[in-house]
Amino acid sequence: MIRFLKKGISETLKSEHAEQVERDVSAILKEIERDGDDAVRALSEKFDDWTPERFRLTEPEIEACVQRVPAQSIDDILFAQTQIREFATLQRDALQEVEAETYPGVTLGHKNIPVGSVGCYVPGGAYPMVASVHMSVVTAKVAGVKRIIACAPPHKGAPSDAIVAAMHLAGADEIYVLGGVQAVGTMALGTQSIEPVDMLVGPGNVYVAEAKRQIFGRVGIDLLAGPTETLIIADETCDGEMAATDLLGQAEHGPTSPAILLTTSEALAQETERKIEAQLKTLPTARIAGQAWRDYGQIILCDTREELLVEANRIASEHVQVITKEPDYFLEHMTNYGALFLGPETNVAFGDKVIGTNHTLPTRLAARYTGGLWVGKFIKTCTYQRVTPEASAIMGEYCSRLCALEGFAGHQAQADLRVARYAND
Repeated sequence: MIRFLKKGISETLKSEHAEQVERDVSAILKEIERDGDDAVRALSEKFDDWTPERFRLTEPEIEACVQRVPAQSIDDILFAQTQIREFATLQRDALQEVEAETYPGVTLGHKNIPVGSVGCYVPGGAYPMVASVHMSVVTAKVAGVKRIIACAPPHKGAPSDAIVAAMHLAGADEIYVLGGVQAVGTMALGTQSIEPVDMLVGPGNVYVAEAKRQIFGRVGIDLLAGPTETLIIADETCDGEMAATDLLGQAEHGPTSPAILLTTSEALAQETERKIEAQLKTLPTARIAGQAWRDYGQIILCDTREELLVEANRIASEHVQVITKEPDYFLEHMTNYGALFLGPETNVAFGDKVIGTNHTLPTRLAARYTGGLWVGKFIKTCTYQRVTPEASAIMGEYCSRLCALEGFAGHQAQADLRVARYAND
């Protein structure tokens, strides 16, 4: 039996908030499309109190940001980017182009073509999300994208030196200090001073996610990455300190970030609640993490491992930590998740910051149908075909009859022309 020991806010309240976000974002995007640079400047002043002479940083400004970052931080950024680059390269190398004669005289194949231009959004209002630079810019670079622009909001009234340094070291071609919906809209729609891109990637808050949803179709997107979600699947081998630490470690992302403990141990559930209350008294980000835990935190108690699996697949969380006797059971059987973290030795923070897998992952049940950002998201797999005259005549006969079956006369004429031209060659 599956029992909820703690529930978050109601689905009705969540839905009402989502509807308001949708209306707000739609209005902002219309302003940008109508008024271009003037709208972007006004929106940046309204939401970020930021109105520089220009939003794109010059080379001297970028270099000044890099120089202000401590050497140890530069080394750490480079280390993280190396891990992300190496794993992305492994993934790219797994994408093979193909060509084969599938029928006598018929050659079919596909090519892997990088997207032409990509806009990378990097959250940076509450926290300077340096790691998001690696996940988007580095991965797009490995894929072979020719033009990569990157946007991040100002942090405490100025460009974030660490974010700008990371963008530069990752290989971004254009760097803008611009945040939120106005950044997403500018990159997607373009303005008088900024050329639009073909694709948008990167995480963000609910407004950024909604902007990407509304703009999808005009440009491609990676996925709808909303507020961070974390799920811990645990049995009696896990302890409350670790469960509490890892739940709050993701809840601090924002006040609407779901954090869920799914366990077969009622003792662990009770201990985790006590540890969370204790840690919230000293955690520097307790104001945000505490609100997220109060409104979106859940504790779900199951009787069996099989119930854990069913419930975990229903939740389809972005991040899933497995701290059980047999974590590989979930690797083998679980189907709905953004990323798995197997065993107590690893954790979501490793994936978020340094280890090499990408941290832009599906949220809000999207893990049912997509994985996260990876090098393949920046690559279009495009097919082609080549046919000999003899094969054209044979294919034409089949195609003609199939077109007639469907009533497509124009299609049938294309096929019949090939039969007439090549049947006697």
